[in-house]
Amino acid sequence: MSTRPAPFGIVVGVDGSAASRVAVDWAARDAAMRRIPLTLAHVLPSALMQAWIQAPLPAAFFEYEKEEAARVVADARKVAEAAAEDVPLTITEKVLSGQPVPTLADLSSNAELIVVGSRGLGKWERRLLGSVSFGLVQHAHCPVAVIHDEDPLIPHPSEAPVVVGVDGSPASELATAIAFDQASRRGVELIAVHTWSDAGYELPDTGWTEIQPEEEMLLAERLAGWQERYPDVTVKRVVCRDQPARRLLAEAAKGQLLVFGSHGRGGFAGMLLGSVGAQVVQSARGPVIVARRP
Repeated sequence: MSTRPAPFGIVVGVDGSAASRVAVDWAARDAAMRRIPLTLAHVLPSALMQAWIQAPLPAAFFEYEKEEAARVVADARKVAEAAAEDVPLTITEKVLSGQPVPTLADLSSNAELIVVGSRGLGKWERRLLGSVSFGLVQHAHCPVAVIHDEDPLIPHPSEAPVVVGVDGSPASELATAIAFDQASRRGVELIAVHTWSDAGYELPDTGWTEIQPEEEMLLAERLAGWQERYPDVTVKRVVCRDQPARRLLAEAAKGQLLVFGSHGRGGFAGMLLGSVGAQVVQSARGPVIVARRP
């Protein structure tokens, strides 16, 4: 799908938490499915802790964090190898120092996708990983996948559709490309969602009747080229007058993956600049890919 150099393939942040292991499992399966490398990235916590406490850390702590990093990365490798099953998967390990968001964002410059869990080890780490995931959504140089570890609402998640938000912006076009590629590789239906208004008020039925055909035509035009490129993907179009976050979350509850853009015209893509986009990333139960252009 991507033609830009991405030697790190899929980068996944690892910290030893249960959510991190879920993220590694998802990232490894995706890398194996796409036949691209997987990079396990662990950022040492010392730089962040020193910034928070504003005092030198004891030498024993640095020894401990090196030992802990080795354990965390080794555990993540086992999870990745098990997830890949019989598919040969090139796995690289990186243990890095620095602030988590800029450090992982630097890696994303050479990645096709960067993957993080939705929460960390405990109360402090949960806040940290939340800030990391949202920081990467804003600053990464490639698409970002945020993986939630809640039990799916659907009985057979591997057969569930991929859901994509479409608004015609450049980031939405990238999201559409990712969604078609994912749906094709997974052999599932694609649900393309387009809302033409995020207002909370009702309009007269006559106004909706006049606007609906135009919005349906716009969505059809935005999907036409992709449907020709991926004739194996069955597409269900959803055009509605609704708030973007509410509609995306409703459709995502039926699917195994939600994809939308990070910058746009005020619809699905533009919303990520404010609290609505954060609501989608935080409230979705399943994996979310936020399409960011390099």
